[in-house]
Amino acid sequence: MSLAPVLLFVYNRPDHARRAIESLRANTLAAQSELFIYADAPARPEAAAAVAEVRALISHVEGFAAVHTVVRERNWGLAANVIDGVTALTRRYGRVIVVEDDLVVAPYFLQFMNDALDMYADEPRVGHIQACDFTQDASLPDTFLILFTGSWGWATWERAWRHFNPDGRALLHQLQSRGLCRRFDFNGRYRFTRMLRRQIEGKNNSWAIRWNASLFLAGILSLNVGRSLVRNTGFDGSGTHSRAGDPYASQLYMQRLPVVRIEPIEENMQARQAFERYYARTNSLWARARRRLKQLLTF
Repeated sequence: MSLAPVLLFVYNRPDHARRAIESLRANTLAAQSELFIYADAPARPEAAAAVAEVRALISHVEGFAAVHTVVRERNWGLAANVIDGVTALTRRYGRVIVVEDDLVVAPYFLQFMNDALDMYADEPRVGHIQACDFTQDASLPDTFLILFTGSWGWATWERAWRHFNPDGRALLHQLQSRGLCRRFDFNGRYRFTRMLRRQIEGKNNSWAIRWNASLFLAGILSLNVGRSLVRNTGFDGSGTHSRAGDPYASQLYMQRLPVVRIEPIEENMQARQAFERYYARTNSLWARARRRLKQLLTF
């Protein structure tokens, strides 16, 4: 098995970056894996000290087959960094595993990702691997196929990344003209179309919504997990795009998660319904208002 490179994005959260690196280093395949760390430059002067601390941290990372750092001279922002990094590594290696600094991964995360990358390497109908389950729905199988791409601990191949369309306006037009907006939004349970529209308007700079829409429109599936190998620690208000309160809590699965080829290659509709139930429960007007009230009472 040829191990995929691991791509880690860091910015100005040294504690989060340290936890992410430590969890990756604790993986069974860490010593055989190459780690690429992309460190962004401060967007504002007040971020400079924290950025410097992160850069000092990544200059002494050990425990991997090799560690490569890309230190930006100017602020790129997460979206441009992800697009550039994934494009560069998939061109060079044909595949990549992607982690951000607010993620903690289980000890068999790299094993699962590499097993899945090998299993579906030549299957054009599968273009994405997602190792985080935030639904905590007991009805989900260990692995399943779904027309949706999560962005917390994921992997892809160069053949699939070619489908990425950075033009949000073109993606939205296709969703609308093909009558797919409601399906893209999990039967109206989550406003992914609104997120894409806000990206077009410059109100967010999400690469993930464009990646999600790109594969959705191409009918390319994601291999997802029903036992989470990733936990997002960023919902503590510390990140550029995070907010306080955590509707996405997940319990790390600490055992090896086997990858068994799924046949036929088609979307698991029961899993899709589980996501619809999850979003109906966590994204209702009442659920959002309750989280907002909790955030206000925290400050």
